[in-house]
Amino acid sequence: MDIERIVEELKRERDRLTQAIAALEDQPPKAEAATVAGPGQINRRKRKRTGPTPEGRKRLSDLMKERWAKARKKGLKGHLYKPGRARRLA
Repeated sequence: MDIERIVEELKRERDRLTQAIAALEDQPPKAEAATVAGPGQINRRKRKRTGPTPEGRKRLSDLMKERWAKARKKGLKGHLYKPGRARRLA
């Protein structure tokens, strides 16, 4: 057996154990352990939520209410987004 290969495998196993212990202790793993960990292991971050804020949702709600009120005033029925209808509302 090749001693260098055995030592390399033992070091990889040590790094995996270091990461596991750090995760259990809620500590971020050290940079060297993360780089030697091997293929297929990616640090995954939670995605930041995107979308309208509560103020933005309120503003959009008010705009849509105005739009539907205009449509009712003009006597339009059915779906406002049929081709040609949206242009008549403006």
